[in-house]
Amino acid sequence: MEGRDVTLRTLAPVVAALLLLSAPAARADADEELPVIHSSAAALAHASAHPDTPPPGANDWSCEPSAQHPRPVVLVHGSMENMTFNWFSLSPQLVNEGYCVFALNYGQMEGLHLGVPGASRTSGIGPIQNSAAELGGFVDEVLAATGASEVDIVGHSQGGTMPRYYTKFLGGAGKVANLIGLSPGNHGSTALGLAKLPGVPELLGLGLGPAFAQQVHDSPFIADLNAGGETVPGVRDTVIQTQWDEIATPYTTSFLNGPEVTNILMQTQCPLVGSDHLSIAFDSIAAHHVLNALDPEHATPAPCYPTPPFNGG
Repeated sequence: MEGRDVTLRTLAPVVAALLLLSAPAARADADEELPVIHSSAAALAHASAHPDTPPPGANDWSCEPSAQHPRPVVLVHGSMENMTFNWFSLSPQLVNEGYCVFALNYGQMEGLHLGVPGASRTSGIGPIQNSAAELGGFVDEVLAATGASEVDIVGHSQGGTMPRYYTKFLGGAGKVANLIGLSPGNHGSTALGLAKLPGVPELLGLGLGPAFAQQVHDSPFIADLNAGGETVPGVRDTVIQTQWDEIATPYTTSFLNGPEVTNILMQTQCPLVGSDHLSIAFDSIAAHHVLNALDPEHATPAPCYPTPPFNGG
C-alpha cells in the first residue's frame, strides 16, 4: 500500500493538470470529501483558472464548528502569494477533517508587482502592520459568523510571522489559540546573505513592496516584533520548518523561543523530506504536522517518505 501511495503522490501533478479545471471548488454534499492534491503545480493550474476565489472548501460562512474542532482555522498566505494558490492542498484536507476553514487575501497594493497567479492584485506585499490589521478584521468576521471565541491560525512564510504582530500589538492574543507557521521568517531572513549587503533591503522594498524590506535580518520591524519576548501568553506557537529553505535563511530564523513553543525541523523526524520554502505548503508530511498541532490530544506519528522540492507531494 505504501508503494502505491508514493506512486499516487508522484502522479498527482499530472492527474491534476488533466482534471483540475473541472474540479468543484466546494462540496455539494457535507458527507462528500474534497479531493486533496499535494502539488504546487496543480495549485498553479487551479489558481490560474479560478483567480480571486477561496481555496477548495474554505469560506463557508454557514459552517458551524463541531465539538471535536470548536475553533475555526484561518489560513494566512505568504508574500507574493494568495489564498487561492497557497492553500489549494491544505484547505480541503482540513475541511475533510471536519474543520471550518477560512482564508483571506491581504497586503495588496496598487500598481504592477510580481506575484503568483490566483489574485487580480499581488497580495502580501504591503506594510505588515497594515496587513495585521486586515487579519484582525477578518478574524472578527470569522468569530461573529461561527460563534466561536477563538480561532487557530496557520500561516506560510510572512503568513506565519505577520499574525504575531496581530497577537502582540493589535489585541489578537485573546482571539487566537494556536499559531502554526510553515517556514516563517520570525527573526528575519538574510536572503542567502544578500540582505546583509548595503542597500539591498531598500531595493527589495522598492521592487517588491514594503513587506519584503520589513522581513530582512535586523530590520526595525523584526527588532520591534521580538523585543520583550517572542511569544504572547495564551497563544501556543508551532513552527514547522525545512532545512532546505532557501528564502527564510538560515532556516533556524524560523524557530521561536518561549514557554508555549514547539519547533519542528521536518528532517529530524524524516531525513527524506525534500520540501523547500515554497513546497512546504504543499507537502503532505508538513500537513500531518499541522493536523497534530491543531489537535495535539489526537496527534499521531508523522509518516516518512521522499517529498520533492518546488512541487511538494
